Amino acid sequence: MDAKRFDKAKLPSRHVSVGPERAPHRSYYYAMGLTAEDIAKPFVGVATSWNEAAPCNISLGRQAQAVKKGVNEAGGTPREFTTITVTDGIAMGHEGMKSSLVSREVIADSVELTVRGHCYDALVCLAGCDKALPGMMMAMLRLNVPAVFMYGGSILPGRFRNRDVTVVDVFEAVGMHSVGKVDDAYLHELECVACPSAGSCGGQFTANTMACVSEAIGLALPGSAGTPAPYESRDTFAEESGRAVMNLLSLNLRPRDIVTRKALENAAVVVAASGGSTNAGLHLPAIAHECGIKFDLHDVCRIFKKTPYIADLKPGGKYVAKDLYDVGGVPILMKALLDGGYLHGDCITVTGKTIAENLRGVTFPKNQDVIRPTSAPLSPTGGVVGLKGNLAPQGAIVKVTGMKRLKFTGPARVFNSEEEAFAAVKAEKYKEGEVLVIRYEGPRGGPGMREMLSTTAAIYGQGMGEKVALITDGRFSGATRGFCIGHVGPEAAVGGPIALLKNGDTIEIDAEKGVLKVDLTKAELAKRRKVWKPRKSDFQSGAIWRYARNVGDAEQGAVTHPGGKAETHVYADI
Repeated sequence: MDAKRFDKAKLPSRHVSVGPERAPHRSYYYAMGLTAEDIAKPFVGVATSWNEAAPCNISLGRQAQAVKKGVNEAGGTPREFTTITVTDGIAMGHEGMKSSLVSREVIADSVELTVRGHCYDALVCLAGCDKALPGMMMAMLRLNVPAVFMYGGSILPGRFRNRDVTVVDVFEAVGMHSVGKVDDAYLHELECVACPSAGSCGGQFTANTMACVSEAIGLALPGSAGTPAPYESRDTFAEESGRAVMNLLSLNLRPRDIVTRKALENAAVVVAASGGSTNAGLHLPAIAHECGIKFDLHDVCRIFKKTPYIADLKPGGKYVAKDLYDVGGVPILMKALLDGGYLHGDCITVTGKTIAENLRGVTFPKNQDVIRPTSAPLSPTGGVVGLKGNLAPQGAIVKVTGMKRLKFTGPARVFNSEEEAFAAVKAEKYKEGEVLVIRYEGPRGGPGMREMLSTTAAIYGQGMGEKVALITDGRFSGATRGFCIGHVGPEAAVGGPIALLKNGDTIEIDAEKGVLKVDLTKAELAKRRKVWKPRKSDFQSGAIWRYARNVGDAEQGAVTHPGGKAETHVYADI
């Protein structure tokens, strides 16, 4: 693509590259080896969450080089930069998890500030870990410069005693180990083979769920989400992403032209149909918020309720992300949904074409059962369900994929932190039929809305996964399975009903009708509320303190700023 097609006088980078007053700015670019010709081209930010924290991110640096090649060949000047990640698999089960959801905001903010500070004209974002995917997409929409998202790819499945395994098998083995079902040698053998390559967790957990969202919502090239991270064919997608962003710049096609309400609905459909992570109920509203679109937890759950579950993926199903890739990837899932009438085919995407146009040449494969047609689903409604009632006036969410039991009534056993609950589970100080309640783990109360995979996996490993239920104002990993309800709102920290529960209170869960309630009268709840007192967390300074002061309800995506509706200008128009 010829750089002369771009008029720098209309692009943000004119503020750092055009005119005699920008000579000092240009001197910095010359110092980095750029030529006058390079400086005259559009500047394209190439943002990655590369780091050595976990395998999710380790291949992103390589892929960024391929993106830069594509940008260069299409007439742009790429400028690579990195942002942070907090890797949930390593942060899980201790106070480090309080940093995880906070990192989504830091990622979005840091990409925004880098682009604003250096006046980049377009953006390609590459991400691996759970919060980096929505964080990058949020930044793309906030800035609204032409942009393309690309997932770094999933890990290959581990192989353990003639079966495919993921890191979740290791978490569940910890629970088995705690009750003597497996020994130290078994656990060590499993941990050594569960994660054999670069890439994000291999089931339909949060990273792969949001990777599917990136294609469904139109921000990523078709097929780019599926290829495993170690495969060099990912570099082809990366190079094409670099070329695609230059095409978007020439068309002036921006993220908010792509992410409409209908596109958000498409994303929710794909999550439900794939049995995806409950965290999508948090991230889709946050993405919508950046555009000024109201699309809250209840909007997401309404779509979940009417979408068939058709992809037999872990943790509730049989297959891993590589199996989905082997049958054709996300385009096959979307083709099945489009043919079934569940997707808006007229939504525009980063290809410059619509969803329907992108899928025109895709043929649904036979002789496979990773993805079913919508006429023969695994279940008629989505793998994720919304709940509401006097215990969750703002709603809650549960993944029902693979569950045999959709109703549960039992006495509450209340814990005021994840640590309390995990200690009780490890010591087997809970009973079949109980509803374990973990509270003060919400966005404000945690602070940080921790995931509870260590606790839920331990319960499952002990063989109690479907014999107890668990509710929390915190979150669950996309890898969680069992009767686990998260995002209960209002959270305990603000005096929500979950804060008023006592041991023995009868809790009723009905995932068929979408009900979560406690058998207490309004008068009794009001009486308890009068004597309830707020709790003070140990975080009274620093980033987590700041987050707790600014974060909103999980129902609206746990966002920390007013969003697109409050804007008086958009960065792309400076």
